Amino acid sequence: MIDITPLNRSIEPALRDLIDGKAKPVGSLGRLETLALQIALIRGEERPQLGKARSVIFAGDHGITAEGVSSHPPEVTAAMVGNFLAGGATISAFTRITGAELRVVDAGVASPLPAHTDLTDAKIALGTRNAAIEPAMTAEQCVAALDKGIALAREAVAEGVDILAPGEMGIGNTASASLLVHRLAPAPLDDVIGRGAGLDDEGLARKRAALVKAAARTDTINPLEVLAEFGGFEIAMMAGFMLGGAAENRIVIVDGFIAGAAALVAARIAPAAHQRMVFAHRSAEPGAKAILDAFDADPLLDLSLRLGEGSGAALAIPLVRAAAAILTDLADYPR
Repeated sequence: MIDITPLNRSIEPALRDLIDGKAKPVGSLGRLETLALQIALIRGEERPQLGKARSVIFAGDHGITAEGVSSHPPEVTAAMVGNFLAGGATISAFTRITGAELRVVDAGVASPLPAHTDLTDAKIALGTRNAAIEPAMTAEQCVAALDKGIALAREAVAEGVDILAPGEMGIGNTASASLLVHRLAPAPLDDVIGRGAGLDDEGLARKRAALVKAAARTDTINPLEVLAEFGGFEIAMMAGFMLGGAAENRIVIVDGFIAGAAALVAARIAPAAHQRMVFAHRSAEPGAKAILDAFDADPLLDLSLRLGEGSGAALAIPLVRAAAAILTDLADYPR
């Protein structure tokens, strides 16, 4: 599908010396210094100049909502896409603040969406099927979603984007993500099931029953098969977007729980992809811990976020730029 080579670490000693030699006490910028090193390794440059940042929100609906796994009806997905495009959503505000471009992709919303200059129509189908009783998508649909995500990343890079900050919208997608994380992290299913967008105790019990039923249908751990069995079109396309960005040696910022599930899919398909990933924040969703543990990841922020939409990834963009500035803007300490 895609070939991603491990980072060339031959320049790492020189980069560490360069960072240590800046006009600051050694190690005084903490996590930002390790991020600066990662950025330079991704870009293969001692002084990486980062161009545009783009938040891309992938939207799709989930057939498993028929099992009552969400506190909101599926129609909210399309309504929120409209809010993104109208500029009234959290991610809209955050991208304005951070100077990132915002694009929305219809990966599989269960209703037609009106055309908009910032909306890409990449609809695979009108939502997935009910993963509690059958595979969420066909193998062909799964590959098509991944391939489209890869293509969108390459288009972004061709347009001068160096920082990719994907996000998602899809009622029911925490259920899908829980199944993906359960199988690919791996982690006990009960440890990765949360309340999503506000389920009460009765709703949480319905969600748990539906996910147990879905997981019992198959024991596959093959990443493409797991994605087809349990994934959403927006998660699959986001995983492809991450793969495409990684293949182009761009910085891929991973948001929270749903984006983390997509990152797991991408890294299980192409293990070296995770070397280009920067984990934005420690999500409050229970299953996020299993993702961070699987990657041994050190996220940049810990703000108890659990919104999705790529909101945490957008907030991390200035930190990525600040880390790169250590190498490009700080004076060298006289030796």
